[in-house]
Amino acid sequence: MKIIGLIGLLAIVACWIPQTLDVLRTKRANMKLSFLILYFVGSIALTIYAIGDPIFVTLNLLTTVGSAINLYFKVFPKKPELSASPK
Repeated sequence: MKIIGLIGLLAIVACWIPQTLDVLRTKRANMKLSFLILYFVGSIALTIYAIGDPIFVTLNLLTTVGSAINLYFKVFPKKPELSASPK
């Protein structure tokens, strides 16, 4: 049964990787703020609840980190850089 848990862990974490890499590249999150807040709070709660089960602690901790990165750049997006005007 642990192998099923590991497969689920890898699949869910893999879903966040492209999104989080894009957010780190652009410094902006194009997701709803309410979704990010709920996902972050839910991940923290599930991490605490799963203490004692290394698979679920790892899964929820990694998704908490991913959602925290996305949430941070949603709340504090990088300002667009002004291009230098030609002289």
